[in-house]
Amino acid sequence: MSGAWVYITTNRPNGTLYVGVTTNLARRCWEHREGIVDGFTKTYGLTRLVYAEPHETILSAIQREKNMKHWKRAWKVLLILEGNPSWADLYDRLA
Repeated sequence: MSGAWVYITTNRPNGTLYVGVTTNLARRCWEHREGIVDGFTKTYGLTRLVYAEPHETILSAIQREKNMKHWKRAWKVLLILEGNPSWADLYDRLA
């Protein structure tokens, strides 16, 4: 799939949140799950994909990610709950 994605990962329902951006959502989520890259997501075990938002261009995805990173936590939680009220791991639904 062309374009880009803004996504949110967590370690459990209502756990620590991470907002990221990528052009390959399946690969990036796999990297988080396998702990390939050292950093925040590996340190906190943020392997559960709970939100994903497609964008036509990487530039629009980057701008959205930057905006979301400035949001209050409660707003991010509401965004997740709108589309994924059970905080299910969406990784298995990726093509």
